[in-house]
Amino acid sequence: MEQINQYPIGKYKEPEVITEEMCISFVDIIALFPKNLKSVVMSLGDEQLDTPYRKGSWTVRQVVHHLADSNINCFARIKFALTEDNPTIKSFAEEKWAGLSDAKHISILPSLSILEGIHERWAILLKGLEKQDWNRTFFHPDLNKSQTIAEAMAKYSWHCNHHLAQIKNLKNQMQWK
Repeated sequence: MEQINQYPIGKYKEPEVITEEMCISFVDIIALFPKNLKSVVMSLGDEQLDTPYRKGSWTVRQVVHHLADSNINCFARIKFALTEDNPTIKSFAEEKWAGLSDAKHISILPSLSILEGIHERWAILLKGLEKQDWNRTFFHPDLNKSQTIAEAMAKYSWHCNHHLAQIKNLKNQMQWK
């Protein structure tokens, strides 16, 4: 049960090949994600938002704020990759960021607004890419390798769906509306 709660859609598996159809799917996921997340979390009260999605994990509130933090970072990474030659990106300590007061205590509304704005711009940016742009890279120091925009979008599309599923699972388990 714990594994299902942690990885409700399964652990991320990097695709061997990323097709043009997959890239179109990534854009769709990015475009629709804020609306999908909002539809799942807006009915939750503070007590529910402060419930961990599994034992010893982040609360729903922290997950929502994490999504804003993480997706801001990825959006910037994509823009760096499009404007520089294999730039080294800055990683961030997501666990530490999730422990800061803005992630633990404030309303989720600012992060939902951030996600709406970032995802609208992100989807427009991705829709405007030429086929070869999806192969532009950035260097990820934590992974010690370069990633293409297509590879990053495969992971971030999964990442959005992964956290959305965690929250949905918790709502179902707790029988929240």
